[in-house]
Amino acid sequence: MGTLKAVFSRFKFFGLVVFFLWIKTYLLYKVAFKIDTVNILQEIILMINPLSSAVFIIGISLFFSEKRRQVIMIVLSFLATLVLYFNMIYFRFFSDFITWPVLFQTSNAKDVGGSITELMNVADLVLVADLLILIILYVKKKFPLHQKSKKETGIIFSLALLLFIVNLGIAQAERPQLLTRSFDRDLLVKNIGLLNYHIYDAYIQSQSKAQRVFADSSDIIDVKNYTAAKYKKPNPELFGIAEGKNIIVISLESLQSFVINSEVNGQEITPFLNQLINESYYFDNFYHQTEQGKTSDSEFLVANSMFGRDSGAVFFTHAGNEYHALPEILNGNGYFTSVMHPNNKSFWNRDMMYQSLGYNQFFDITSFDVNEENSVGWGLKDVDFFQQSIDLLKSQPEPYYTKFITLTNHFPFELEEEDRMIEEYNSNSRTLNRYFPTVRYMDHAVELFFEQLKEEGLYEDSIFILYGDHYGISENHNKAMSMYLNKTEITPFDSVQLQRVPMIIHIPGQTNHKVFDTVSGQIDVKPTIMHLLGIEAKQDIQFGTDLFSPDRRSFVVLRDGSFVTDKYVFTNNTCYDKSTGSEIESNHCEPYISKATQDLEYSDKVLYGDLLRYYPTE
Repeated sequence: MGTLKAVFSRFKFFGLVVFFLWIKTYLLYKVAFKIDTVNILQEIILMINPLSSAVFIIGISLFFSEKRRQVIMIVLSFLATLVLYFNMIYFRFFSDFITWPVLFQTSNAKDVGGSITELMNVADLVLVADLLILIILYVKKKFPLHQKSKKETGIIFSLALLLFIVNLGIAQAERPQLLTRSFDRDLLVKNIGLLNYHIYDAYIQSQSKAQRVFADSSDIIDVKNYTAAKYKKPNPELFGIAEGKNIIVISLESLQSFVINSEVNGQEITPFLNQLINESYYFDNFYHQTEQGKTSDSEFLVANSMFGRDSGAVFFTHAGNEYHALPEILNGNGYFTSVMHPNNKSFWNRDMMYQSLGYNQFFDITSFDVNEENSVGWGLKDVDFFQQSIDLLKSQPEPYYTKFITLTNHFPFELEEEDRMIEEYNSNSRTLNRYFPTVRYMDHAVELFFEQLKEEGLYEDSIFILYGDHYGISENHNKAMSMYLNKTEITPFDSVQLQRVPMIIHIPGQTNHKVFDTVSGQIDVKPTIMHLLGIEAKQDIQFGTDLFSPDRRSFVVLRDGSFVTDKYVFTNNTCYDKSTGSEIESNHCEPYISKATQDLEYSDKVLYGDLLRYYPTE
């Protein structure tokens, strides 16, 4: 104990740097990341978990000479602060923490500049206040330099390790099997700390890379048996009803179901989609199942009927995998397959991933006339996008499968006054306020697109699949959302329900329109399209089921492990009655927990092991 005291008396500057980083991290937990605790033990864990990483990181300075050591301490504290700040910026929109795959998605950086600027705040400068104090103290030489010994260096790193072990031990007692829940980043940060979480995340990512190396052809057998047992026979009245028709899929950016058949300031938000629903098959309990990959995750789900990664984006980390995707299947059935999206082809690594999925052509930004007059926010306005796409559609051989990815209704939801058809909402959230006008604009763009298709004779011989790709309003705007939805608060149950997105299947000439209340998700789109086209999906490895199947179970699994049935919602280890939103005994949800876990684990097994390379497609 005396030796430890001597070390800190000789390294007061070191202790001060560690103290500042420790307290700064804890305050960010409470203020920026809004991490809640339900008891004193959780608060103690939250308070102590930044300490071990702070001691370890600043301890690296001890490997430098005494003349450079204090400067290195400040530099290391600055780098740790950058990690905290990047996470804070990311959290402001995604309500999530950065993972290593996200950090390496550098090809996206130039395209998200406007969004990042929108999330920054002058008040963020308070994060460097401690660094300024440290610099002043260093310049004024308030702390004398000391030589250190190997023994003292060992003591510092032993202390860091001891603090981490104590922290982890208490956290494991509070939450058993903590480190098995790599998909629950909130839980990990809350218990082991943000900086320690990044180290753990690096370990998890390396593990996933290793899975492909050790996978072999026998691994696919269990998966095949599992998915075969999930298969549901198609509805005989609808099987093959769209055979030979063109398929137009529209990915509606950031569109959530709460705007459907709703108003803001007394005006309809989605008048055209509301009308289209009355002439279509509509699924009002349809959920997005994306994670950090957002739009690219939804593309992956729809194309493969498999889950994306629990962190990062499949489009970046597994673009070289072998897939048996919907575009490839349709190619084998005489379809020309394409994507239309007026963005850079490398964004989300689409140029590489689309090849793996089997698309014949990607109409990227170079296929469109994009200029300052017809662009806003993330690029080409939706009205211009659809208008310019007509000639591209006509240039394709028929039948074709073409997917459209819209842009205008993308955070930060910018819109020029000339395009605004409804006024902004009035709440404490600028994001939610601006969301409604951009949704209304997107709805108008889709309406004009349908009109143009009819004028060009492209409507009657096509079927249309329209779906929301992911949420637009994150949990950071719960206060404003509770105001709009006329609720006292947004509970975890409400947050899951807000993950519902529109799913519309429109078949011209069909009059048997219906609203389906089956609980479903994006993972169910692939088998649904295949059966509508008369392509049997039984032999395919997929984790979703035909939305129209009379035997399908009302069940959906979200990527974070939450799930929804026709009676229950399970999230954050809590079971809710779906009809009332009230917490109920966990035994009601227990029969479904293993099924949800198995769905995710088997899908991950296929993805990380690249198992479809062993599966015959003929």
